[in-house]
Amino acid sequence: MEQNIQAEWAKFGHLFRREQIPAKTVLLEEGEVARKVYFIEKGCLRLSFNKDGKDITFQFFFEGEGVSSAESFRYSQPSLYAIETLEPCVLHTLTKKDYSEIIDASPLIREAMEEQTHQRLLYVEKLFLSRIKNSPEERYRELLEQYPQILQRVPQHYIASFLGVTSVSLSRIRNRRSVY
Repeated sequence: MEQNIQAEWAKFGHLFRREQIPAKTVLLEEGEVARKVYFIEKGCLRLSFNKDGKDITFQFFFEGEGVSSAESFRYSQPSLYAIETLEPCVLHTLTKKDYSEIIDASPLIREAMEEQTHQRLLYVEKLFLSRIKNSPEERYRELLEQYPQILQRVPQHYIASFLGVTSVSLSRIRNRRSVY
């Protein structure tokens, strides 16, 4: 199946634009309408929003993943969040017109994108429930177990924001874990 989908995507390679983007580049501002979808060949992106002047990180994306402000991209509404590169990135971008052309032309890709959308929804549901049910230390342990690359590649202040704690609190959590 994986080989089939790669061959199917290859048919539309001419519609993609390959871009090398420096670290710390904002690809989409909060409140701006998303006009592109990004597929990550190399690098890390983060999604964030501003809450009373405070920058809140709520999701990270790495190689092999696609990202856009889905509701903004699909419905031409202002994005609820920003998308920023954390590392130098190589991205393959599609415009809304080209993305729609691919989805209309390929049932296989449409199905794969629907599956990716469902996977992202499940991730967000788990994140939401974790924020309600778990302590910051439990959320940190989950992060260690499920997404160790985040801890290796993402600056600590973004991890703290993602976990809903201060950098000082994250430092304490990390120090307590190293005692065990």
